[in-house]
Amino acid sequence: MQIYDLIIIGAGPAGITASVYAARKKLNFLVISLDIGGQAAWSGDIENYTGYQFITGPELAQKFQEHMSKYAIELKENEEALGLRKSGEGISVKTNKAQYQARTVIIASGKKSKELGVAGEIEFKNHGLTYCATCDGPLFAGKDVAVIGGGNSALDAALQLIKIAKHIYIVNNTDKLGGDAIMRQKIEEAGNVTILNSSQITAVLGKKFVSAIKIKNNGMEKELAVQGVFVEIGLVPNSEFAKEVERNREKEIKVNLNNQTNIPGIFAAGDVTDVPEKQIIIAAGEGSKAALSAFRYLAQKRF
Repeated sequence: MQIYDLIIIGAGPAGITASVYAARKKLNFLVISLDIGGQAAWSGDIENYTGYQFITGPELAQKFQEHMSKYAIELKENEEALGLRKSGEGISVKTNKAQYQARTVIIASGKKSKELGVAGEIEFKNHGLTYCATCDGPLFAGKDVAVIGGGNSALDAALQLIKIAKHIYIVNNTDKLGGDAIMRQKIEEAGNVTILNSSQITAVLGKKFVSAIKIKNNGMEKELAVQGVFVEIGLVPNSEFAKEVERNREKEIKVNLNNQTNIPGIFAAGDVTDVPEKQIIIAAGEGSKAALSAFRYLAQKRF
């Protein structure tokens, strides 16, 4: 079996940046990922990425991919990491399709959408209920929809839907919206958005497709007629495959300033880690640090 210098798990902003740095260091490496772009590809309008006054998430993800394609990078797309184990000086990565060996690994697997855990969620997934406004928003043109959540993810989804949907209900379980002030202002100025604070969704209703949701407010439960539900209540780390690596209570991988985990040779970067502030630009920077740390580790070892 071929032994790589490095395997990078994930191809979002952290993984792609790590791959560019690894390519420039002439490492023999492999990138494994379900998709290209990660959460950046799901984002709507981005106004805080240095060098771009304005760019959409899919456009920025495309820029990342174009940069990556400048190098002869070995990429295994549509593969999901299922296991990670260190034995001696080698590290084994098991996916849904194969098994690979490397001397170092960078975990840059990002996060995935948190589920509601209410009745009807599973039944209506992809039948009116979705976790990605960027991907599925256009399917709900002229319809009444609900966005579940009150942070930046929910506000971003609502802003994308303002020009698409007929009316948008934001169902927020706290007493006021969170997120960035400028995003809140845009939401509050929109004429087709109703904000339902201190409200919880309790069920998703319908026959073949979503037709309503049940919400509870101050102990009172009522139905709200909608044809679409966008779940935007936060994210959880894609770290279950890395059980040997130390994680915090939120299952984020713990790293030091050099992106090292508790296991020598295994590094992590981006939103899957416990680094504060989950931002595209921070993930990209952490990816570069992780690649440089992996290169330094390899240079100092005798294999």
